[in-house]
Amino acid sequence: MFDILFVMIFGLSGRVLTKDTDTKGRFNSPVLDVTEKQLIIERNQTLQLNCRGRWELQWVLPSGVPKVYHGTQIEKTVCGKKNNQYCSRLTLSPALAQHTGSYRCRYRQKQHKQASVYVYIRDSQQPFVKMHSEIPDVVYMKEGEPLVFPCRVTNPDAKVLLVKESVSAFNIHRLAPDHRNIIWNSRQGFTIRTPTFFYIGLFSCETVVNGVKYSNKFLTHRPVNEILDVYLNSTGLVHTLQGQMLALNCTVTAAWNTRVSISWTYPQKANGSANIIRRISRSQTNMLFYSLLTIPRLSKADRGLYKCHVTSGPSKRETNTTVIVYDQPFIRLKHRDGPVVQASAGQKSFRLTPKLRAFPAPEVIWLKDGMIAAERCSRYHVDGFSLVIRDVAEEDAGIYTILTGIQQYGLYQNLTLTLVVNVKPQIGEKTVSSQQAGTVQRGSRQALHCTSHGVPPPQIQWLWHPCPPKGLSPARLA
Repeated sequence: MFDILFVMIFGLSGRVLTKDTDTKGRFNSPVLDVTEKQLIIERNQTLQLNCRGRWELQWVLPSGVPKVYHGTQIEKTVCGKKNNQYCSRLTLSPALAQHTGSYRCRYRQKQHKQASVYVYIRDSQQPFVKMHSEIPDVVYMKEGEPLVFPCRVTNPDAKVLLVKESVSAFNIHRLAPDHRNIIWNSRQGFTIRTPTFFYIGLFSCETVVNGVKYSNKFLTHRPVNEILDVYLNSTGLVHTLQGQMLALNCTVTAAWNTRVSISWTYPQKANGSANIIRRISRSQTNMLFYSLLTIPRLSKADRGLYKCHVTSGPSKRETNTTVIVYDQPFIRLKHRDGPVVQASAGQKSFRLTPKLRAFPAPEVIWLKDGMIAAERCSRYHVDGFSLVIRDVAEEDAGIYTILTGIQQYGLYQNLTLTLVVNVKPQIGEKTVSSQQAGTVQRGSRQALHCTSHGVPPPQIQWLWHPCPPKGLSPARLA
């Protein structure tokens, strides 16, 4: 048979409960039948609390009391001489150590109006509210905020120490409350007002009851939200074929102690067409997080924008790429500026670039006058699918052919271009016939020669200038 503890209040507070009161200005907040801020009862006793107010009431119980607990009973009635008040009785039997905490009675519609009492349910075999476990709870140390080790106790008079544990028994630190930085509160546990890096590690709250040591273990974690970099294995457009597999790897580089969440958005996300695998590794300076998205067999519906979203606390980053899905492999090759192109002798470089679209990327070979261009002259080299000619000369003119092919699919296509190299006109003789001025007999017939070269062939024009008045002089030609 359980012991029963009935909490009865006499005197002034008793009159408050029994006297019917005017609703105006009274019971703005509910009223409990206890005036103390805390109660202490023993394990397995019965806890009974009564609450009265102007409106409908509800109870808020400590987290240690299960929502469905066979020992919890709540009785609701209307009360007062005019039945214009609401009363509610909470009964908890048997009361257990883990039920220690704040019991609140509040208005259902005005939840900020409430009355509360803190109840310790003393248990010499369970001095901490939380049951003992070898697996530590994680507590988070945030910058600029106090650090709390929530080792609440079932007896307000318990003597508790905070212990920093270590692999070596000689490095164990036992910390007592100092009322400045280390604050003890039996309802909250230990609070470190200004935590330093010393408080990162494994800690425990310890107390001794009847010669037996009890503890609650905690592992502190200092969360960091520093995302250094986010990148995909493919930064440009991703070209692929229908039926092939797609694999996109999102890599996140973050500072030590950072934890990130990686998610994807992609065209067929609603259908769950992608498989996602995550992995974490560490380098000497950073944390690396990987999220690999794969689609085993692509369809045309899978083409579109793929985004990798990364969050760490308030920090957010993202990167994306576009996937283009083709029905089948192809080569499309045509002239860019017509079949004849022109360059000028003396140019530092000239690029032959037709219009080429193909997938997968084809093999490319350039021919000049039927022979492999790069083997004919060291000034020729292939850049992508273009042929680059350095230090253009007249002998570079000719017929060029680009051969493209995708061997695995048996696709081939060729295109021929004619290169014309323009050469500036040059005169072969600085003077027409003789370096020395001479005289000729009047009326005789003379032949003057001018040799020139250029591409296209230059036009020659003769100009004659009359001699000066003082005797004969040779004609000046230009």
